[in-house]
Amino acid sequence: MIAKPAACSCCGSPVPDAQRIDARLTLPDAALDLPEVARHEVGVGALLRVDGAGSFIRCLLPVRLTGGTELVFGTWLRIGDDDLERAHRVWEAPEYRDLELRGTMANAIKPWGAALLGAPATVVVRDPDEIPYVDDGDDEVLRRILGATWDRDDVLRRLAHPLPVPVRTPLDERWSVERGSGFSAGVAGGAHRFLAPGRTVHADLFADPLRRSPAEFLAALVNGAPAVPPEQQVTEDIAGEGVRHAFWTVAAPDGRTRYELYGFTVDRDGTAVGTVCMWDEPDDLAWALHVWRSVRRDDSAAGAASRPG
Repeated sequence: MIAKPAACSCCGSPVPDAQRIDARLTLPDAALDLPEVARHEVGVGALLRVDGAGSFIRCLLPVRLTGGTELVFGTWLRIGDDDLERAHRVWEAPEYRDLELRGTMANAIKPWGAALLGAPATVVVRDPDEIPYVDDGDDEVLRRILGATWDRDDVLRRLAHPLPVPVRTPLDERWSVERGSGFSAGVAGGAHRFLAPGRTVHADLFADPLRRSPAEFLAALVNGAPAVPPEQQVTEDIAGEGVRHAFWTVAAPDGRTRYELYGFTVDRDGTAVGTVCMWDEPDDLAWALHVWRSVRRDDSAAGAASRPG
């Protein structure tokens, strides 16, 4: 019997097994604004000499996240020129397994940013088939990064590229929405935008200067919306805190069928989130409803997991 992958209870989409997530930084920060001719690979792609910036080795920075997930950053360590040559000499030799180098972290990785850049660190080889791992640091921030367990969503939301797990993403200090697995993230025109093949999500914030009731504010938000039959809309109370409403239609821009859901989640404090989901496959309505229902207002304090100080 072949086991089926786990599926989301809301929309039925497969839930990836993501006990380890890899995130790759392409260059040391010092090389980002330099011309390509200033960058020189030394042997393998994990060793780099940059004119005017120094020598670097690619390494792995493991970060423990809540939920049993490990995030491994492919980052860079700045090392001395002699150490670069030594690493080059042993890279394909049996001596590679004993390689240990000291240097300083060469990327300002979010959410730690500038506090991590330049931190002294040691890298060691844990597996001869992998590049070295950051194993220890004299810097307090780096020791905390290696030793603590970090809030998964707080760290992963900083990564804009598609991830194999859903991530709760803040829209402001209180409102948030779930960014699904496989979606890239960005901000366009002040609205959050998530993109995946055949699926798009826009989420935007609204405020009611008249401070009307949630029902009255919702009526104003949907005023002028296209009329749809009852089976293409739904309205739900939110535990006495507000109300949400969604309707869905079919559009045909450029002769191509596209499905669209427009949703609003309104709080009693006079703020709201508008959610637009667009998709290509007719069976994805459950996914769009899940995204709309994932919008929530959270006034609770941060949990016990570590957050950047």
